[in-house]
Amino acid sequence: MAGESGNVDPMHQFMVEPIFGQGWTVAGHSIAFTNSAAWMAVVFVALWGFMVLGMKRQLVPGRWQMAVESFTGFITDMMDSNIGPKGRKFVPYVFSLFMFILFANILGMLPTALFGVHAFTVTSHLTVTGVLAILSFAIVLIVGFGKHGLHFFSLFVPKGTPIYMVPLIFAVELLSFMIRPFSLGLRLFVAMTAGHVLLKVLAGFVISGAASGSLLIGPIVVIPSFALMIGISVLELLVAAIQAYVFALLTSLYLNDAINLH
Repeated sequence: MAGESGNVDPMHQFMVEPIFGQGWTVAGHSIAFTNSAAWMAVVFVALWGFMVLGMKRQLVPGRWQMAVESFTGFITDMMDSNIGPKGRKFVPYVFSLFMFILFANILGMLPTALFGVHAFTVTSHLTVTGVLAILSFAIVLIVGFGKHGLHFFSLFVPKGTPIYMVPLIFAVELLSFMIRPFSLGLRLFVAMTAGHVLLKVLAGFVISGAASGSLLIGPIVVIPSFALMIGISVLELLVAAIQAYVFALLTSLYLNDAINLH
């Protein structure tokens, strides 16, 4: 956000603000349709359109169909390699998780501000990534206890552990297991937030340099900053895909622990 001094606030892009006023008040709490909710809706619509265009099942697949089949095949192969045949039933969930994060990450980078609409990266908020992580962790617990009962606790005691070490190892493994949803959600949140803050800081340098009016200092500040913005934007696209993959991969590994008790 550019202020009167020409400075840019790198954190303003993460503010959740109502779009159509304060909305309704329920039990003393204001419930409004925010920019975050709007961009979640955009992500869902874009993802729905992508899937609809790619599920025509033509004999000679087009580009959209090949893209969808490539993504589904990628997730299916990942589940087969990490879990085995038993993981096939979880492919729809992990696929949906992967595609939502991927689309949210990429759509949040669109230069829509050129048209007066500021893009909002929903995965840059811990509340969103945390809910996704807790949902995955809850499924892991449900599958683990549903399939193995109390024997699921054997996951925290590796085979061959000496009897006198069992209490300590159990406590360490249990703590490590309980931290999983926090690290899962925090990793995605930090990665997306850091990249967007850096881009906004560089944008501030470009705006300040251009507004300086100096023919000497202006180009020295603007040109390197703008070049860095282009390079980091390309890197951020790669990070957007990698973070979606890492989230899906770790979810499949956690499901493997719950299903196979490895």
